[in-house]
Amino acid sequence: MNLADMRAQYSTVGIAREELHADPVEQFRVWFEQACQSGIPEPNAMSLATAGRDARPMVRTVLLKQFDARGFVFFTNLESRKARQLADNPQAALLFPWVALERQVMITGAVERVSIADATAYFVSRPVGSQLAAWASPQSSVISGRALLEMKWDEMKRKFADGKIPLPSFWGGYRVIPQTFEFWQGRVNRMHDRYQYTQDAGAAWVIEQLAP
Repeated sequence: MNLADMRAQYSTVGIAREELHADPVEQFRVWFEQACQSGIPEPNAMSLATAGRDARPMVRTVLLKQFDARGFVFFTNLESRKARQLADNPQAALLFPWVALERQVMITGAVERVSIADATAYFVSRPVGSQLAAWASPQSSVISGRALLEMKWDEMKRKFADGKIPLPSFWGGYRVIPQTFEFWQGRVNRMHDRYQYTQDAGAAWVIEQLAP
């Protein structure tokens, strides 16, 4: 297999500057709804990049669960590796890789914890199995094997068999507060369309086109 020969020729019609919404969150909403309607799997899957005190970046896939003008929210174990990195360095980058649509959206910004009320509201909406898994898994910790996880999950199932499953004290959410957006649309001959939104301290968003 020759990786140098692996390439796709993008053929989608591009996007012009005048077609973009002045508000990048609203532009994201348009593209996100189109991604959902397209039938691609997990349109809310996003790559989350973080770096801790040692400045060594790490990336993983998480699921977007809320977004609005305040930012983009995901939930996780608050003792996980990503949480430890965010405690040291509350900055992150997000990437929505909608490859089937020949599109990407990249977002960078500061990160804050969501309120306990917001975390609880989302937690109780999860399937019971997912709630139990949040209690059972010491996320990012070294374990002896899957049997330990299964045993812990069964233990939590018995523990909460007769009542509602409460929000674990070590589980919650983070909101990425956007400072930059980039909307990327594939074009023929690698002459892609790229538009960057930036904002300074509450001022209007500035839109600039970037070379591909």
